[in-house]
Order: sequence, then structure tokens, then C-alpha cells
Amino acid sequence: MTERQNRMLRRADTILEGHGIGFGLPILWHLALNGYGLAMLRLASWYTPTGDRSELGSMIDAFSPAGMMYRAYRKGEPEAAQNMAMTCFNIGNMARYRYWMHRAARCGDTGVARELKRFEIRKPHGLARKLRRLRPPRRDGN
Repeated sequence: MTERQNRMLRRADTILEGHGIGFGLPILWHLALNGYGLAMLRLASWYTPTGDRSELGSMIDAFSPAGMMYRAYRKGEPEAAQNMAMTCFNIGNMARYRYWMHRAARCGDTGVARELKRFEIRKPHGLARKLRRLRPPRRDGN
């Protein structure tokens, strides 16, 4: 968007990481309510720390994490589709996971497009263990 919004987002990130003085969440809310997609994504990730289904909410609710990710995607943020795909994976909804992976690939995310070609329902990260979908890491690092 504008340079001012980018500066405000960097300031909010600095504050939320503990390296600045002030309150970061009100800045993120201000940016999100003004339609800044990256701020919507940061708020959605802030409000879903564990990936629990009950914390995700509905895409219809604009202030739920799922609603904010969907609106960020509609604003043109390609990262939002990938975030929504991984969130769906983490709650065990494989159909929505594949759906959002397709959307992320259509937005131009080449990493997601490569991953979609060899569509895997097992991942090498910690939440996959909880879902009983853990696999060992590959030699190529993925």
C-alpha cells in the first residue's frame, strides 16, 4: 500500500517483538480496519497461536482469524491463501487444505505450486504429530 502504512506495520512488529515502546495491537487494528492486508494477516496469526479449530472462527465473521485471512486474500495478499491452507492442515481439514493450496498456487506462489504437485498430507512439523500426520524430514531439507 503506501509507505506510511508500511512504516506503521514495521513499528507494530517492532513493538510486538519486544524491541519497541508502545502498543502494537492497536496499530495493527487501525491498519486492518483501513484495509491493509498484511495487518490482517498479522492479526490473524496473533489470535491463533495454537492452531485450535475453536480459535479459528468462521470466514463470515470479519473479525475472526479465518475472516481476516480471507479478507486479506481478497485484498490481494498471496501469503493469505498459503496461511489459510496451513491453518486448515493444522486443524485436520484436508479438503480445505487442498482448496487453499490451489488458490495460493494460482496467486503465483511457486513454492506452494511445487508442493501441490506432490500433494502430501504428512508434514515434518510439530503440529502434524498431534494430528498423527508426521513424517521424517527429507534429505533435500523439506
